[in-house]
Amino acid sequence: QLQLVESGGGLVQPGGSLRLSCAGSGFTSDAVPIGWFRQAPGKEREGVSCISNSDNSTYYADSVKGRFTISRDNAKNTVYLQMNSLKPEDTAVYLCLAPCSSSLDPQEGFDYWGQGTQVTVSS
Repeated sequence: QLQLVESGGGLVQPGGSLRLSCAGSGFTSDAVPIGWFRQAPGKEREGVSCISNSDNSTYYADSVKGRFTISRDNAKNTVYLQMNSLKPEDTAVYLCLAPCSSSLDPQEGFDYWGQGTQVTVSS
């Protein structure tokens, strides 16, 4: 079965950091661009970041630029999202989806997806 498995979510105070992991299962993650998306209660899904599989180019939503960093470790078949300076408005379920594009369009068709991991930023 081809899937992505997210981990690393949790509760963190404003200003804190978390690192999310997205592990590929059943396929090699460097075969496709993989992205992080998030969905908060009552809000539409939004694109957060995407990393290409060709040249490791990275793309970020304006709301996270300078705070979040996406990376991949092909040897571990895993994509990471390092989140620093977290804000309450970053609270959401974070999902990894593939393939993604530089537009971070949350509505495009995805072939691979995970179950999501909850990130809560609160004091």
